[in-house]
Amino acid sequence: MKFEDLIKEIKFEVVVDGVALAPAIVQDADKGDVLMMAWMNEEALRRTHECGEMVFWSRSRKEYWHKGDTSGNVMTVVEWAADCDSDALLFKVRMQGPQVACHTGARSCFFKTCEK
Repeated sequence: MKFEDLIKEIKFEVVVDGVALAPAIVQDADKGDVLMMAWMNEEALRRTHECGEMVFWSRSRKEYWHKGDTSGNVMTVVEWAADCDSDALLFKVRMQGPQVACHTGARSCFFKTCEK
């Protein structure tokens, strides 16, 4: 599907401080590991599409966040898809730099496991 057709279907339904957002799940394109979840608005999705690297909306800083600008942990987009309801996004990426997705220094943000 062409970008302009798909973006029209995306439902940015979570509104924080007047900004309409959708969750963006980021997955390692080669290993399949889930790396992180962040938020995107329509402009962040357009910027990601244009530059080929992950750009999010920071709810705390209220600004666009090009992943890796300060850390060097750039995420290059291989492909992306919207879910069946068009209200969540999944990005498959290749990490550049130190291979760290999380601000804590962990490879993935999903490291707090729960025992059965």
